[in-house]
Amino acid sequence: MTRIIMHGCNGHMGRVISDLCENNDNVEIVAGVDPVTSCDHTYPVYKNINDCGLKADAVIDFSNAAAVDGLLDYCTEKNIPLVLCTTGLSDEQIKKVEEASKKTAVLRSANMSLGINTLMDLLKKAARVFAPAGFDIELVEKHHNRKLDAPSGTAIALADSVNEALNNEYTYVYDRSERREKRDPKEIGISAVRGGNIVGEHEVIFAGTDEVITFTHTAYSRSVFASGAIEAAKFLAGKPAGLYDMADVIAEK
Repeated sequence: MTRIIMHGCNGHMGRVISDLCENNDNVEIVAGVDPVTSCDHTYPVYKNINDCGLKADAVIDFSNAAAVDGLLDYCTEKNIPLVLCTTGLSDEQIKKVEEASKKTAVLRSANMSLGINTLMDLLKKAARVFAPAGFDIELVEKHHNRKLDAPSGTAIALADSVNEALNNEYTYVYDRSERREKRDPKEIGISAVRGGNIVGEHEVIFAGTDEVITFTHTAYSRSVFASGAIEAAKFLAGKPAGLYDMADVIAEK
């Protein structure tokens, strides 16, 4: 049984994860942390994680960037593995994540979906074939109108996967409205759409002469991310200090 603290338990993802854990005999949420403590849960909820004295095998975080610093401090002090799902972190916070991983196990991923993380591997293989053949690379991501960061962390992670396969020779272009020039062959265009209640859609386009190859991942509910986060927590429990990602989880499948 993997015991979990749900950090951000009353957010959209926190509630979905809580519901899934209720019907999973292998995991248990022993406590939640959220500024709003009035939501009906079967576990106690604290406004601040420092007020939680319960033992756990891992923390799952779906909160916001402002809460991440304190969470990292808590997990390193208590030596509790952390599944860090919050996006939009600053460069300083990313460095702090790396420092924390020297003291405890941290799994950081911009997207917890097993499908997205498998797609990243496929994109690397595709990029090595299509880019040398002169294909242009574009990425379009779509999310609901409440999402704060743009482009999404997942979009950047997908672009990074492509770029890594191409020796990081490509630059990212987010806006062409001020440009009056031909497209640079070594750029990856990234566009963001915000509207309605779109859970998440990412499309990677390889556009060549007379043919276009498109990879698309569509999330129809938040359950795909919640299930991945739970699998990550089960994987991370008992792991030594280090920085992990969903590729490590998939490798154990």
